Amino acid sequence: MNWSWFPEYFPLLLQGMWLTIQLLALSMVFGLIIAVPVGLVQITGPRWLGAIARGYCTVMRGTPLLVQLWLLYFGLGSVFASYPEIRQSVFWPILREGYFYAVLAFSLNEGGYAGEIMRGAFLSVPRGELESARAFGMSPWQVLRRIWLPRAFRNVLPTLAGETVLMLKATPLAATVTVLDIFGVILRVRQNTYLTYEPLLLAAALYMVLTLIVTQMFSRIEGQVPSRR
Repeated sequence: MNWSWFPEYFPLLLQGMWLTIQLLALSMVFGLIIAVPVGLVQITGPRWLGAIARGYCTVMRGTPLLVQLWLLYFGLGSVFASYPEIRQSVFWPILREGYFYAVLAFSLNEGGYAGEIMRGAFLSVPRGELESARAFGMSPWQVLRRIWLPRAFRNVLPTLAGETVLMLKATPLAATVTVLDIFGVILRVRQNTYLTYEPLLLAAALYMVLTLIVTQMFSRIEGQVPSRR
């Protein structure tokens, strides 16, 4: 096997690994920010807003992530590029980069999947706990912040761990919109060296390492969160 290319591309691989971690972290954070209200509104209403949330989840879960990414990058990106006002604005350096559309697509997709997860998580919290909190005079916001949301997250930590791993394995799609993440760097190595197996084996190893890190991180979080008594 030929690994003579590795020293030359090692710095680029480190940058690609860091970029992959960024994509994963931002997508999960923004995705969960979307998922909490999407899951909650399906339970608490109003009904019309819950219907919109269910429709959003259906679209995000029912269409391929690659299609969503390309619609944003080639569709929305082309719309932005057609307006001189946008191209001359301070936001254009961000809006012209594939990185922005990758984070946006991954976050929206994760929001749809995690929204359904959070809906189930909110339903899993015993109603008696919520009624007891209200009986103590807590406002709806206090019930959500102190009881409902923490208990819901505790119930779905293992599910969120699996969802994070799935999102990690979806990040290579960012390479299709010129993002030099791990897979983007590997594609460049293949194009420049005409090698196939060695770069792909390295990519598999790097993603496996990141997966182990994610699973260990969630295991530690689960161990530190007190269980229900």
